[in-house]
Amino acid sequence: MRIRVVLDVLAVLVLTLGAGGNLAAGAWTLPLWLPAWLGWAILVVSVVPIVLRRWSPRAAYILSLVMTAAAVPIGGPVLAIAVVAAGCALYTFVVAHGSRATRVGFAAGLFGVGVIGVAVPNPSTATTVNFGASALIVGFALGIAVHGRREHAAIERETHAQQAVSAERLRIAREMHDVVAHSMSLIAVKAAVGNHVALEQPDQARDALRVIEDTSRETLAELRRMLGVLRDGTGVPALAPAPSLEDLRALAERAQQAGPAVDLVVDGLTELPGGVGQSVYRIVQEALTNVVKHAGAATCRIHVTGGDGEVTIEVLDDGRGGDAVPGHGLIGMRERVAVYAGEFSAAPGETGFRVFARLPYEEPVAAR
Repeated sequence: MRIRVVLDVLAVLVLTLGAGGNLAAGAWTLPLWLPAWLGWAILVVSVVPIVLRRWSPRAAYILSLVMTAAAVPIGGPVLAIAVVAAGCALYTFVVAHGSRATRVGFAAGLFGVGVIGVAVPNPSTATTVNFGASALIVGFALGIAVHGRREHAAIERETHAQQAVSAERLRIAREMHDVVAHSMSLIAVKAAVGNHVALEQPDQARDALRVIEDTSRETLAELRRMLGVLRDGTGVPALAPAPSLEDLRALAERAQQAGPAVDLVVDGLTELPGGVGQSVYRIVQEALTNVVKHAGAATCRIHVTGGDGEVTIEVLDDGRGGDAVPGHGLIGMRERVAVYAGEFSAAPGETGFRVFARLPYEEPVAAR
């Protein structure tokens, strides 16, 4: 804004000094019937709308039309300056208020220039009308173009903001589902075990309660971190590293506590980009959750393989198999794979149920 005002002031000085210098040097003269002081006053006031338009476009445009009418009988540089100021003021008026709100002002300006240019004696009626109308038309057209571009940019920004909010909500919902579904499955299984053996095998009941306690604490901690993202700015959420390949072993051990023997094999991978590693973790977590909740399996084999810019995940159990039950878990896994334009399948295998996912990714370039 400040730079624009400075440029406006410079333009005013150039126009005023140019016209005033020519007048003072005698390159052109005011009409004999016009007092010199009034001619100079019209010349000076005619440039005011160029600066005033930054603060009050409507008032600047009205003032420019009044000064144009006053400059018509004078003609020459005074009329030229007044018309240029009117075009500039109209441009800013249209940009600020849009074409609909300014059509009346634009039409009134054209009508006024035409009527005054014809009705009031002046050095050149054709020049007055043509030059005045051209300045207003150019100012109006440029204003419409800029206003439309800004409206389009504002709509795009709002659309992008809404998409970002929706994407973040989806991400949070997916993360909360993965955490809650997995942990509650372990808790439910261990609670059932503890209730079943509480009287006859108190040691196993205590072990089940210990697993429930540990899982509950971990789940609450993760939920607090994720819910912190939804705060309204009154507090700072606690931050923690996103789950990755290194956490798969602990995930497998927790799932094994719920019943099935879990065999985890990781080949050809030492690390993955953060987003890919988190997706791998969440896919394995959801697959294990389904094994614990639905499969009734005795064993579960997890094979994570990497190489050539992609990672594949296979989770195979020896449970009851059957068709996959549609739910948020399968949808979440499919969405995570779709982010990387990968491949996903979940269907009964030769024995039990098989989940397969392939996530291609770009390998980071080593710095030289």
